Amino acid sequence: MNNQRILGAVLLITVLLFIVELVGGFMSNSLALLSDAGHMLTDTLALTLALLASLFAALPATQKRTFGFYRLEILSALLNGSVLTIIALFIFYEAFLRLVHPAPIQSTIMLIVATIGLLGNIGGAVILAGASRENLNVRGAFLHVLSDAVSSVGVIVGGVLIHFFGWYYADPILGFLIGILILRGAFTLISESANVLLEATPKGLKLDDVVSAICSVKGIKDIHDLHVWSITSGINTIAAHLVIEDADAERTNGILREVRELLSAKFNIMHSTFQTECESCPEELFCHFERPESAGHHEH
Repeated sequence: MNNQRILGAVLLITVLLFIVELVGGFMSNSLALLSDAGHMLTDTLALTLALLASLFAALPATQKRTFGFYRLEILSALLNGSVLTIIALFIFYEAFLRLVHPAPIQSTIMLIVATIGLLGNIGGAVILAGASRENLNVRGAFLHVLSDAVSSVGVIVGGVLIHFFGWYYADPILGFLIGILILRGAFTLISESANVLLEATPKGLKLDDVVSAICSVKGIKDIHDLHVWSITSGINTIAAHLVIEDADAERTNGILREVRELLSAKFNIMHSTFQTECESCPEELFCHFERPESAGHHEH
């Protein structure tokens, strides 16, 4: 199942759960349940954005957008994280009001609706789990659904406490806990999205390891002006100047091919741009062995 179908299926589940929890929240007068319904609404909007971004990302590159529309996925993920932050702050506010003025709650309705929400969220998380490891945008949707599943467990626990012990403070306390959970996921999502937009070194990739791998290729004397970044999740890019040993000057194309294969296999760097230089020639001059078309390499 491709990402679009995955997101579409989870979007449908989330819309249905939102309606159920919203109605159940008003019927039970539970802040925790209403907060979870609000989170579901956020998830519905977020999943819609993620689905649209995934569709746009599949569009081909143009003369004005030579990298295509990949970054729409990252912008969507960043927006999702920002909306999650706002929702968390709103939950904190409402929870504070409930702590000051506790309200009676229909715990039976609360328990039934929260259980339905838990089962639906587990199903959505299972659908998204595989693709979330490879795509930051899908991971954003996965975090939404996973946090809902965990919060549904909390709502069930709160419903039990209210039903059997009459402890109405459990409802606003759960609101705070749900808010913290949402805020944690939002921070991770915003941080990783910002790193991509700032063209930081991809997460889990050490620049020293990349340098060592490139310099291990026979014929590479040195490397400088090195940059490694992500266009979007799963698409890493490198640009660098490679200094070629004089003795290996004639096989520059073979060296570049070996470097590209190594980077692809070891670091998942699929897009590369290299400028080659001869160790004994002045930097401002082309080396005698280079033809204009082999002075650099650019590959998707």
